[in-house]
Amino acid sequence: MQTDQSRPVAYLTSEYPKFSHTFIPREVSALRAEGEDIITCAIRRPQEEALTGPEEREEHRGTFAIMERARNPLSLLADIASIKLLRLGGVLSALKLAVTERASGLRGLIYAFFYLAETMVLARHLRRTNVRRLHIHFANPACTVGMLAARILRIPYSFRLHGPSDFMDTDQSRLGAKLTNAEFVACISNYARGKAMAHLTPDHHAKLHIIHCGVMPARYTSAPPPSGQNILFVGRLADVKGVPLLLEAFSRLRANHPKAALTIVGDGELRDELQANARAKNLTDVRFTGAIGQSEVAEELARSAIFVLPSYAEGVPVVLMEAMAAGRPVVTSRITGIPELVEDGASSFLTEPGDIDALTQAIETLLGDPDIGAALGQVGRAKVIADFDIESEAKRLHALFTAYDAGTSPDQVRL
Repeated sequence: MQTDQSRPVAYLTSEYPKFSHTFIPREVSALRAEGEDIITCAIRRPQEEALTGPEEREEHRGTFAIMERARNPLSLLADIASIKLLRLGGVLSALKLAVTERASGLRGLIYAFFYLAETMVLARHLRRTNVRRLHIHFANPACTVGMLAARILRIPYSFRLHGPSDFMDTDQSRLGAKLTNAEFVACISNYARGKAMAHLTPDHHAKLHIIHCGVMPARYTSAPPPSGQNILFVGRLADVKGVPLLLEAFSRLRANHPKAALTIVGDGELRDELQANARAKNLTDVRFTGAIGQSEVAEELARSAIFVLPSYAEGVPVVLMEAMAAGRPVVTSRITGIPELVEDGASSFLTEPGDIDALTQAIETLLGDPDIGAALGQVGRAKVIADFDIESEAKRLHALFTAYDAGTSPDQVRL
């Protein structure tokens, strides 16, 4: 079935723009540069004071927030009435889908009706804006709402399959239903694609394509790492990021490298605990910056010699792409899709998650021989330019939209 490509594509996420998901606005911007008319929707918008730059504020203002309208009973009733009158068959089909593909138990049934209410709000907005398709990031409740809205309006939807959170408790999240009903799925890695294949019958495997998240390499300096011994971490301060492990490794390194310094960029529920941990270890050369904007992250990368991300669970972290685009050697964990970005010993060092000795040794090697770090960093930058440039990835996603709009299903895993 062919689709009028002059009509917009709607993007849907749980929260937009979100500080930890900077890759989504980049993707939207790159698609717009390809000529796509993108409208952005979210279940909720972040507080404006949490935004760190003018680009984020502009996206914030232009985003349709479902919960803002759904909280108004009169607006919600108007949306439900409008959609029921115009799309009764679609509503009944979506109701059946919501009930049959809900999470188990009474709570699952209750949530199914909450999602349906949000779906009505979204469906009316998508009908008003005359979108031709819906694209969603993550297989979370926003994907449930998007799947139901697409069913009501009888438009295709696709979604981006990311990291570990998309594969947690898949029976409750009904990942199989989301994959099956999607027109296509853009997986961020071969690892994610393989996980998706386990939830689908073989006749659906061809619609699983690889579209990487990406960065803009030109935004990052390609200068060699500075002569200092600055170590950088950027990320959410949460259990899965392994920051306590990094603090312990830094503590062990100080005897041989008294001039080494560690900067921790980011915020999260563990910040107070991590700062107390650093004080208890008398790590006076550890600096916590809190959350900062993307231009400031680029500046921190330019000042750093080594980037470390000792996570226990990831997809393919965009922050690693940023560090590699800046020509910085990285030390990170051998998990999930990371080896598809980082080649151990060629562009950076991979260690087993939780292995404090290996983490310490990898950082020690880079601190002891800056020439190794400089060589690894240049290989890493070339890898990002070749395979993780957001403009190239947006062209691939645009090509998928165009092909499926024309009623064809590309047989290539990666266009």
